[in-house]
Amino acid sequence: MTPHATDLAGLTIDAVETYAVALPTIRSFGVSGGSVAVAGTPSIRVLIKVTACGVTGWGEATPIPAWTYETAESIVTTVDRYLAPAILGRPAWDLDGVTTAFDRAVNRGFTIGAPLAKCAVDVALHDLLGRALGVSVGVLWGQRRRETIPLGWIVAGQTAGEVADAVAEGSALGYQAFKVKVGLHSEAEDAAVVRAVREAAPGAALWVDANQAYTGDAALRMARRLAEYDVAAFEQPMPANDIAGLRRLRAVSPVPVALDESLRHPSDLATFVKLDAVDVAIAKVQRSGGLTLSRRLCALAEDAGVRLMGSGLTDSDLGLAASLHLFAAYGIDTPVDLNGRQFLTSSYATGATVEVRDGVAQVPTGPGLGVEVNESVVRELAIDVLAS
Repeated sequence: MTPHATDLAGLTIDAVETYAVALPTIRSFGVSGGSVAVAGTPSIRVLIKVTACGVTGWGEATPIPAWTYETAESIVTTVDRYLAPAILGRPAWDLDGVTTAFDRAVNRGFTIGAPLAKCAVDVALHDLLGRALGVSVGVLWGQRRRETIPLGWIVAGQTAGEVADAVAEGSALGYQAFKVKVGLHSEAEDAAVVRAVREAAPGAALWVDANQAYTGDAALRMARRLAEYDVAAFEQPMPANDIAGLRRLRAVSPVPVALDESLRHPSDLATFVKLDAVDVAIAKVQRSGGLTLSRRLCALAEDAGVRLMGSGLTDSDLGLAASLHLFAAYGIDTPVDLNGRQFLTSSYATGATVEVRDGVAQVPTGPGLGVEVNESVVRELAIDVLAS
């Protein structure tokens, strides 16, 4: 039974459960660090169920070793052995206290530690609290500036000669914005791919993501090439921890420099703001350890006058919904990279879920995240990632 709103203060966390599920992969996807999804091979996502006094909430982690250090195995063991014990018995509403408990269980080091694992639990708590009150996450926050969020179609791995088909596929589905992954080929071929996308979609919003692929000199050469193609932003062109190099690039780049992997914790953004080393901050729920810290990062960017853009980690529908609530709360009005629907199927979401039409996502309005998880399907899809 869902408690009355006045009972929210009495909700205490009773259980945290992990399910590694194998979801159908629609098509292959790669970044400069390696493969993200392979057609015909299931995509593994770790779903987290948090229960408090009979109310449940769900969250998601997307293990992508090619993008960050967390694996399906590490996420499961981090949640089961460290994060869950740290918060059992705590008030479910105390998101700030949960964040502190997480940092004590798995410390930050130079920046945030185990962000994907922490994110899945934090998002599940948001879902739980919204469901306890019968309101969406946006209503829970008292902050939703948009009802729809435009999405970008991802072009990744294709050669310049193959790009037209990829763009045509996205355009046929109503997408009017494209994000191009570079760093997978030579500089000349990367530039040719971007040029081919621009030629195939002359009026579309276009931005480029290198996922840390370039050195400083190569990044500047590529930025100068990209300026020819009306590119809105050059995302994470250099290694995340090369703060001095990114500052130098930002000072001379003809294209705005956007930071993603560099901004795991809000304090990372604070450093780049102090050094005048960032044009655009990418909001990404999983990278920043969940919605609690992501809200801090977005508020800092807004107050510091840093433009916000949005991205995800090829999330299934739970992660997609969490990101939409965040981006709507801060009024992000540029197309965002929430590409899960392009690459995988969220088989566990058999009821209410996110509506995407003509490349535009509706911000969910149902309780919590607004995604109905079929637990029996989750159990059917679950695999033991720790089995030898």
